[in-house]
Amino acid sequence: MDLDEVADRLYALPPGEFTAAREAEARAAKDAGEVRLARDIAALRKPTVSAWAVNQASRRHAGELTELLRLGEELRSAWQAQDADALAELTRRRGEVSGRLARSLRPGLSAAAAAEVEQTLEAAVVDADAADQVRQGRLVKPLSYSGFAPAPTPRKRPQRKPKEEDEAAKAEEAARRAHELEEAESAYQEWRDALALAVQEREARAEKVASLERKLAKARKKLTDADQRLEVTRREERHARQRLEKAR
Repeated sequence: MDLDEVADRLYALPPGEFTAAREAEARAAKDAGEVRLARDIAALRKPTVSAWAVNQASRRHAGELTELLRLGEELRSAWQAQDADALAELTRRRGEVSGRLARSLRPGLSAAAAAEVEQTLEAAVVDADAADQVRQGRLVKPLSYSGFAPAPTPRKRPQRKPKEEDEAAKAEEAARRAHELEEAESAYQEWRDALALAVQEREARAEKVASLERKLAKARKKLTDADQRLEVTRREERHARQRLEKAR
Protein backbone atom coordinates (compact mmCIF):
# COMPACT_ATOMS: atom_id res chain seq x y z
CA MET A 1 0.00 0.00 0.00
CA ASP A 2 1.29 3.49 -0.85
CA LEU A 3 -0.11 7.01 -0.65
CA ASP A 4 -0.84 7.32 -4.39
CA GLU A 5 -2.85 4.10 -4.37
CA VAL A 6 -4.89 5.18 -1.35
CA ALA A 7 -5.41 8.72 -2.70
CA ASP A 8 -6.70 7.36 -6.01
CA ARG A 9 -9.27 5.28 -4.14
CA LEU A 10 -10.34 8.09 -1.84
CA TYR A 11 -10.71 10.80 -4.48
CA ALA A 12 -12.87 8.50 -6.58
CA LEU A 13 -15.46 8.42 -3.77
CA PRO A 14 -18.37 10.86 -3.37
CA PRO A 15 -17.52 13.64 -0.87
CA GLY A 16 -20.01 12.24 1.63
CA GLU A 17 -18.06 8.98 1.87
CA PHE A 18 -14.58 10.51 1.89
CA THR A 19 -14.02 11.17 5.59
CA ALA A 20 -15.07 7.74 6.84
CA ALA A 21 -13.05 6.01 4.12
CA ARG A 22 -9.98 8.15 4.88
CA GLU A 23 -10.18 7.26 8.55
CA ALA A 24 -10.49 3.57 7.70
CA GLU A 25 -7.49 3.72 5.36
CA ALA A 26 -5.40 5.59 7.95
CA ARG A 27 -6.37 3.08 10.62
CA ALA A 28 -5.46 0.16 8.35
CA ALA A 29 -2.05 1.68 7.62
CA LYS A 30 -1.42 2.30 11.32
CA ASP A 31 -2.43 -1.26 12.19
CA ALA A 32 0.02 -2.46 9.55
CA GLY A 33 2.80 -0.54 11.30
CA GLU A 34 3.05 2.17 8.61
CA VAL A 35 2.76 5.13 10.93
CA ARG A 36 4.07 7.74 8.47
CA LEU A 37 1.72 6.54 5.73
CA ALA A 38 -1.18 6.65 8.19
CA ARG A 39 -0.27 10.26 9.02
CA ASP A 40 -0.06 11.21 5.32
CA ILE A 41 -3.43 9.58 4.62
CA ALA A 42 -5.05 11.41 7.54
CA ALA A 43 -3.75 14.69 6.09
CA LEU A 44 -5.58 14.21 2.77
CA ARG A 45 -8.26 16.88 2.45
CA LYS A 46 -11.88 16.20 1.60
CA PRO A 47 -12.76 17.59 -1.86
CA THR A 48 -15.51 20.10 -2.49
CA VAL A 49 -18.43 18.88 -4.59
CA SER A 50 -17.18 20.70 -7.69
CA ALA A 51 -13.61 19.39 -7.22
CA TRP A 52 -14.96 15.85 -6.83
CA ALA A 53 -17.00 16.25 -10.04
CA VAL A 54 -13.88 17.31 -11.98
CA ASN A 55 -11.93 14.42 -10.44
CA GLN A 56 -14.48 12.06 -11.95
CA ALA A 57 -13.68 13.41 -15.41
CA SER A 58 -10.29 11.66 -15.34
CA ARG A 59 -12.00 8.41 -14.38
CA ARG A 60 -15.31 8.39 -16.26
CA HIS A 61 -14.70 10.79 -19.13
CA ALA A 62 -10.98 10.29 -19.77
CA GLY A 63 -11.33 10.57 -23.55
CA GLU A 64 -13.06 13.96 -23.49
CA LEU A 65 -10.74 15.27 -20.77
CA THR A 66 -7.65 14.20 -22.73
CA GLU A 67 -9.04 15.90 -25.84
CA LEU A 68 -9.74 19.11 -23.91
CA LEU A 69 -6.28 19.24 -22.33
CA ARG A 70 -4.64 18.55 -25.69
CA LEU A 71 -6.63 21.43 -27.17
CA GLY A 72 -5.35 23.56 -24.31
CA GLU A 73 -1.76 22.77 -25.26
CA GLU A 74 -2.44 23.63 -28.90
CA LEU A 75 -4.27 26.80 -27.89
CA ARG A 76 -1.36 27.98 -25.76
CA SER A 77 1.02 27.33 -28.65
CA ALA A 78 -1.24 29.24 -31.04
CA TRP A 79 -1.43 32.12 -28.59
CA GLN A 80 2.36 32.19 -28.36
CA ALA A 81 2.55 32.31 -32.14
CA GLN A 82 -0.31 34.84 -32.37
CA ASP A 83 -1.89 32.65 -35.06
CA ALA A 84 -5.34 34.20 -35.55
CA ASP A 85 -6.79 31.39 -37.66
CA ALA A 86 -5.57 28.68 -35.31
CA LEU A 87 -6.78 30.62 -32.27
CA ALA A 88 -10.27 30.99 -33.70
CA GLU A 89 -10.59 27.32 -34.67
CA LEU A 90 -9.05 25.98 -31.47
CA THR A 91 -11.21 28.25 -29.32
CA ARG A 92 -14.30 27.04 -31.13
CA ARG A 93 -13.31 23.40 -30.62
CA ARG A 94 -12.43 24.07 -27.00
CA GLY A 95 -15.90 25.52 -26.42
CA GLU A 96 -17.54 22.41 -27.88
CA VAL A 97 -15.44 19.91 -25.92
CA SER A 98 -15.47 21.92 -22.68
CA GLY A 99 -19.22 22.44 -22.90
CA ARG A 100 -19.86 18.77 -23.58
CA LEU A 101 -17.63 17.66 -20.71
CA ALA A 102 -19.12 20.22 -18.29
CA ARG A 103 -22.65 19.05 -19.16
CA SER A 104 -21.71 15.44 -18.55
CA LEU A 105 -20.42 16.40 -15.07
CA ARG A 106 -23.33 18.75 -14.25
CA PRO A 107 -26.16 16.31 -13.24
CA GLY A 108 -26.81 16.54 -9.52
CA LEU A 109 -24.74 19.69 -9.01
CA SER A 110 -26.00 23.05 -7.84
CA ALA A 111 -25.65 26.02 -10.18
CA ALA A 112 -22.73 27.29 -8.08
CA ALA A 113 -20.90 23.94 -8.18
CA ALA A 114 -21.52 23.61 -11.94
CA ALA A 115 -20.02 27.08 -12.45
CA GLU A 116 -16.94 26.03 -10.44
CA VAL A 117 -16.59 22.93 -12.63
CA GLU A 118 -16.56 25.10 -15.76
CA GLN A 119 -14.12 27.50 -14.09
CA THR A 120 -11.76 24.62 -13.26
CA LEU A 121 -11.90 23.19 -16.78
CA GLU A 122 -11.18 26.68 -18.14
CA ALA A 123 -8.13 26.95 -15.86
CA ALA A 124 -6.90 23.53 -17.05
CA VAL A 125 -7.13 24.68 -20.66
CA VAL A 126 -5.10 27.86 -20.26
CA ASP A 127 -2.63 26.82 -17.56
CA ALA A 128 -0.30 23.80 -17.81
CA ASP A 129 0.00 23.36 -14.02
CA ALA A 130 -3.78 23.36 -13.63
CA ALA A 131 -4.01 20.82 -16.46
CA ASP A 132 -1.63 18.48 -14.58
CA GLN A 133 -3.73 18.76 -11.41
CA VAL A 134 -6.96 18.02 -13.27
CA ARG A 135 -5.36 15.13 -15.11
CA GLN A 136 -4.24 13.61 -11.80
CA GLY A 137 -7.84 13.57 -10.52
CA ARG A 138 -7.13 14.54 -6.89
CA LEU A 139 -8.42 18.10 -6.65
CA VAL A 140 -9.66 19.25 -3.26
CA LYS A 141 -11.03 22.61 -4.41
CA PRO A 142 -11.92 24.28 -7.73
CA LEU A 143 -9.19 25.98 -9.73
CA SER A 144 -9.29 29.41 -11.33
CA TYR A 145 -7.28 31.50 -13.74
CA SER A 146 -7.18 35.27 -13.87
CA GLY A 147 -7.39 35.54 -17.66
CA PHE A 148 -8.98 33.68 -20.55
CA ALA A 149 -5.68 32.84 -22.23
CA PRO A 150 -2.03 32.54 -21.16
CA ALA A 151 0.25 35.42 -21.91
CA PRO A 152 3.02 34.80 -24.45
CA THR A 153 6.47 34.13 -23.03
CA PRO A 154 8.04 37.54 -22.44
CA ARG A 155 10.87 38.22 -24.86
CA LYS A 156 12.31 41.20 -26.62
CA ARG A 157 10.81 41.69 -30.03
CA PRO A 158 11.73 43.93 -32.87
CA GLN A 159 9.48 46.89 -33.55
CA ARG A 160 6.37 45.60 -35.30
CA LYS A 161 5.54 46.73 -38.73
CA PRO A 162 2.01 47.98 -39.38
CA LYS A 163 1.06 44.70 -41.05
CA GLU A 164 2.30 42.67 -38.07
CA GLU A 165 0.39 44.91 -35.69
CA ASP A 166 -2.74 44.48 -37.78
CA GLU A 167 -2.37 40.68 -37.77
CA ALA A 168 -1.79 40.66 -34.01
CA ALA A 169 -4.86 42.84 -33.48
CA LYS A 170 -6.90 40.48 -35.64
CA ALA A 171 -5.68 37.51 -33.62
CA GLU A 172 -6.60 39.17 -30.36
CA GLU A 173 -10.00 40.17 -31.72
CA ALA A 174 -10.66 36.62 -32.97
CA ALA A 175 -9.74 35.18 -29.58
CA ARG A 176 -11.92 37.75 -27.79
CA ARG A 177 -14.93 37.04 -30.00
CA ALA A 178 -14.48 33.28 -29.65
CA HIS A 179 -14.28 33.61 -25.88
CA GLU A 180 -17.41 35.79 -25.77
CA LEU A 181 -19.25 33.22 -27.86
CA GLU A 182 -18.14 30.43 -25.57
CA GLU A 183 -19.27 32.34 -22.48
CA ALA A 184 -22.62 33.15 -24.07
CA GLU A 185 -23.19 29.52 -25.05
CA SER A 186 -22.23 28.35 -21.55
CA ALA A 187 -24.54 30.86 -19.88
CA TYR A 188 -27.39 29.95 -22.22
CA GLN A 189 -26.94 26.24 -21.51
CA GLU A 190 -26.87 26.85 -17.75
CA TRP A 191 -30.05 28.96 -17.77
CA ARG A 192 -31.79 26.58 -20.15
CA ASP A 193 -31.12 23.75 -17.69
CA ALA A 194 -32.28 25.98 -14.83
CA LEU A 195 -35.47 26.77 -16.76
CA ALA A 196 -36.17 23.08 -17.29
CA LEU A 197 -35.79 22.44 -13.57
CA ALA A 198 -37.99 25.41 -12.71
CA VAL A 199 -40.72 24.21 -15.09
CA GLN A 200 -40.50 20.71 -13.64
CA GLU A 201 -40.73 22.05 -10.08
CA ARG A 202 -43.66 24.32 -10.97
CA GLU A 203 -45.58 21.46 -12.59
CA ALA A 204 -45.00 19.23 -9.57
CA ARG A 205 -46.22 21.94 -7.18
CA ALA A 206 -49.21 22.74 -9.39
CA GLU A 207 -50.21 19.07 -9.37
CA LYS A 208 -49.87 19.00 -5.59
CA VAL A 209 -52.06 22.11 -5.27
CA ALA A 210 -54.64 20.57 -7.62
CA SER A 211 -54.65 17.39 -5.54
CA LEU A 212 -55.14 19.39 -2.34
CA GLU A 213 -57.94 21.38 -3.96
CA ARG A 214 -59.69 18.16 -4.97
CA LYS A 215 -59.36 16.87 -1.42
CA LEU A 216 -60.64 20.20 -0.07
CA ALA A 217 -63.66 20.06 -2.40
CA LYS A 218 -64.50 16.57 -1.15
CA ALA A 219 -64.08 17.71 2.45
CA ARG A 220 -66.36 20.71 1.84
CA LYS A 221 -69.02 18.42 0.35
CA LYS A 222 -68.80 16.15 3.37
CA LEU A 223 -69.12 19.19 5.64
CA THR A 224 -72.20 20.33 3.72
CA ASP A 225 -73.74 16.86 4.05
CA ALA A 226 -72.96 16.87 7.78
CA ASP A 227 -74.60 20.30 8.15
CA GLN A 228 -77.71 19.02 6.41
CA ARG A 229 -77.88 15.92 8.62
CA LEU A 230 -77.40 18.11 11.69
CA GLU A 231 -80.27 20.39 10.66
CA VAL A 232 -82.58 17.44 10.01
CA THR A 233 -81.63 15.86 13.32
CA ARG A 234 -82.20 19.09 15.23
CA ARG A 235 -85.63 19.50 13.62
CA GLU A 236 -86.69 15.94 14.38
CA GLU A 237 -85.35 16.21 17.94
CA ARG A 238 -87.39 19.39 18.44
CA HIS A 239 -90.57 17.75 17.11
CA ALA A 240 -90.02 14.72 19.31
CA ARG A 241 -89.55 16.94 22.36
CA GLN A 242 -92.76 18.79 21.57
CA ARG A 243 -94.73 15.53 21.29
CA LEU A 244 -93.26 14.40 24.58
CA GLU A 245 -94.33 17.58 26.31
CA LYS A 246 -97.89 17.26 24.93
CA ALA A 247 -98.06 13.65 26.03
CA ARG A 248 -97.17 14.68 29.57
